Amino acid sequence: MPATVLAAGDHFVLPGLLADAVRAEAPKTALTVRELLLPWPHVPFGPVAEVAEASGSEDEIVHALRGVRICVTQMAPITRRVLAACPDLELVCVTRGGPVNANLRAATEHGVAVCHAPGRNAAATAEHTLALILAAARRVPELHAELRRGHWRGDSYTYDNCGIDIDGSTVGLIGHGAIGSRVVRALTALGARVLVHDPYVPQAALAGLAEQTSLDDLLARSRIVTLHARLTPQTRGMIGRREIAAMRPGSLLVNCARGALVDYEAVREALASGHLYGAGFDVYPEEPPAPDSPLLRTPGTVLTPHVAGASRRVAHKAAAIAAAETGRHLRGEPLRHCVNPEVTAPGRAFRPLTSTRAARGPRR
Repeated sequence: MPATVLAAGDHFVLPGLLADAVRAEAPKTALTVRELLLPWPHVPFGPVAEVAEASGSEDEIVHALRGVRICVTQMAPITRRVLAACPDLELVCVTRGGPVNANLRAATEHGVAVCHAPGRNAAATAEHTLALILAAARRVPELHAELRRGHWRGDSYTYDNCGIDIDGSTVGLIGHGAIGSRVVRALTALGARVLVHDPYVPQAALAGLAEQTSLDDLLARSRIVTLHARLTPQTRGMIGRREIAAMRPGSLLVNCARGALVDYEAVREALASGHLYGAGFDVYPEEPPAPDSPLLRTPGTVLTPHVAGASRRVAHKAAAIAAAETGRHLRGEPLRHCVNPEVTAPGRAFRPLTSTRAARGPRR
């Protein structure tokens, strides 16, 4: 009997992309691939039961996963209830940098391996970061809007009103992973002096392109600060009033990482007072922001709706990474991006659908 795979895509990583990638990765394997279309991003993601940033309902996913051995998805909620109701499930491939829509503890308890797609949107997010830096530094959206209204802002060429150069400026990056490292290379090419604060990255890893330093030193020296850190209990709210006050007057703050890293009210106050020159944000503590959010009307901001990682190439790359993991699992090869490897032994061969998970027991 063929193995059954669920391609639970959405309007970005399309179900058809996932299905085609899986079939291309395992052309000699008898597969049945079901497709499911989830409503994101037309309907914003959010918490579903105990998992975050998910799309669709538990009932919908339970129904779709009946008899399924492998689920490939970006946003489907893989909750404790879903896992308990789907005894045939053995592998979930989440096409995101972090599998936040999967309950990893419950998956491990049920013997279900969970994979993710690290770096899938690193290049796109790095490019969007540069776009926000440039747009905010040179007031591009504001001047564009004024010109369309018929206002020729010649005063923008005055000494007091002209923008910020990247060339010759000191730019501080908080976080130096797949995205941050690309931003470093681009900023260096544009002539910036780059500082990095990342306690997990040694100076040697910066390849002479940047200087590793403390957060306080970075804030004090940088004209432009951009965030690329993961959201953890330690990093939540890491840029608040104290940190913004420590930044140089006339600085620029950019965040394409996670909204909860920053106190946005403190940013708004600093923009209103003139302490900050500008800000560029792609992420927010509440998504979407409330229509009456003061941030949406704050001068000096460049705002985009969490689209830094959105490109067609990203969708294809995400599908390919997940499909490659599916192929490895079907061939009995070790998984490359498994976040709970304790549930599977390297080299374990794929077993045809001849018995239930309850009879086999969890894989360890």
